[in-house]
Amino acid sequence: MKDQILLAQQNTLEIIENLLQDGSDPHALYIIEHHISSQHFDKLEKVAVEAYKLGYEATDPDEDIDDAGNAIIGFDIVAECPLDAKLINTQIEQIVTLANQFGVHYDGWGTYFEDGSDEIFDDIFEEETLH
Repeated sequence: MKDQILLAQQNTLEIIENLLQDGSDPHALYIIEHHISSQHFDKLEKVAVEAYKLGYEATDPDEDIDDAGNAIIGFDIVAECPLDAKLINTQIEQIVTLANQFGVHYDGWGTYFEDGSDEIFDDIFEEETLH
């Protein structure tokens, strides 16, 4: 399990550096999505409950077909935080531990580019100034 955690954590700095080099806002809060999958919905459900107890949220599950034709169910365990490698690596450790405890797969993490604008606020402000 430690090897799995270390492997997942090794990508964290690279992902953060790539986002920042592409111009993503270093001061923004990011939605961090940790990808979990299994062929067994009941196991995923237990992981989601335990993740919630740790302060995470879970997305609705999606079903897909793998290369061998097997149905795979996946969902994301979600947290909001700055692009801080230490925080994200702590999340990885917690979530990989849960995944191993329930026999599901941890498939890494991802996030979205943040340009620093608040589109919802910008849209509301624009609507108010037009009237």
